[in-house]
Amino acid sequence: MQETTRIDPRSLSVAHYLRPDLIPRTLWRHWELIAQLVRRALAARYRGSLLGIFWSFLLPLVTLVVYTFVFSVVFRARWGTSADTSKTHFALTLFCGLLLYNVFAETLTGATGTITGNVSYVKRVVFPLEVLPVVTLATALVNGLISLVILLVGMLVCRQPIPLTLLYFPLAVVPLALLCLGLGWFLASVGVYLRDTGPVVGVVLQMLIFLTPIFYPIGAVPPAFQTIMRMNPLTIVVENARLTIIQGQPPEWAWLIASTVLGLVLMQLGYAWFMKTKRGFADVL
Repeated sequence: MQETTRIDPRSLSVAHYLRPDLIPRTLWRHWELIAQLVRRALAARYRGSLLGIFWSFLLPLVTLVVYTFVFSVVFRARWGTSADTSKTHFALTLFCGLLLYNVFAETLTGATGTITGNVSYVKRVVFPLEVLPVVTLATALVNGLISLVILLVGMLVCRQPIPLTLLYFPLAVVPLALLCLGLGWFLASVGVYLRDTGPVVGVVLQMLIFLTPIFYPIGAVPPAFQTIMRMNPLTIVVENARLTIIQGQPPEWAWLIASTVLGLVLMQLGYAWFMKTKRGFADVL
């Protein structure tokens, strides 16, 4: 009988992990495990609470009411609509941007501690640690989907028709998912070796929520800074999402393609970084 040679993963080069076929194969091979862990994460989040999963609906609504009051009433922010409809339009437009930002923030915040919070998995030689950041992203996307349902219901309640361009919305989310996955893999690894990663990510996210046109239109930014702001991938995601859902227009294809390509590159680099560094997790933890 011919003996099978086992390849030591530590001997594999970075170029091996940069192969574009590895990530889809990994996700397909472990999709049942990912689905199981996502269900477990969602159940654990609301276990023991009186309202349970209803918090997924209540928290976004409370956040929306507070931000709408502060920015549309106190600071009188506008999206170019009349005074009679500005608050309603502002609330819907704001909520559209917030639900995407929350997916990004939840993924990155969770990714920083996904390995250190699952030490038992690290000790298992056969467990695919690379699926843990994927689970974090999938859980955030489920919560984002709930917020999307709230947004669409809100549009109907406010008698704003849901445009057919909503079909483009998944395309607008693709760059966000790729970006979150790449950064998630990177931060999950760095968070093992540098325990200050979590607080640093928290500070960066606080800055990004104001450096991304969530509470204001990008047209309100001086033209000299608009191009710089578009270098922020979140800006492209938020703007294209609003075009497809709120304004009934197709996404900006050039920026969508550019942000998707950037997301693919960051995802591949993040995966390669994680796979090359994960062999040292057990020694640190």
